[in-house]
Amino acid sequence: MTMTDEQVSPGQQHPRQSVTLASEAATVPAARQIVREACSEWGMGSDAAETGALLISELVTNAVRHGHSHSVRVIAEQPRPDRLRVAVVDKSRRMPELGPVRLDAFGGRGLLLVDALTDRWGTDLLPWGKRVWAEIVIKAAAG
Repeated sequence: MTMTDEQVSPGQQHPRQSVTLASEAATVPAARQIVREACSEWGMGSDAAETGALLISELVTNAVRHGHSHSVRVIAEQPRPDRLRVAVVDKSRRMPELGPVRLDAFGGRGLLLVDALTDRWGTDLLPWGKRVWAEIVIKAAAG
């Protein structure tokens, strides 16, 4: 596992954790923990941390199943003070598809869950693959 704290681009100062993990089912719990730890480090509440952990679970699971990579890049970042963004990068250029799922289907609900829990999500094509990301608004703590 390789973890880095990094900036997205010059002049943009916001927290970001980026980790490369093996593209296998056993990676999912590690990805959830990385998001929870990042949220804690950045002072986000447990609601944001748990929602972020659930989102990264779905994104990593999709990348492992469909990404055709030996590794995946797991990213947690706070692009604005009121937002949490999680993302997964893999080497497949196949775009994720949000579509209908049969009631008796075993799987296929991951993106429906991502769509329901996020304020926005999307896919960025890269020269060698894609980044699938999901973003939530962080609710201000009551007080």
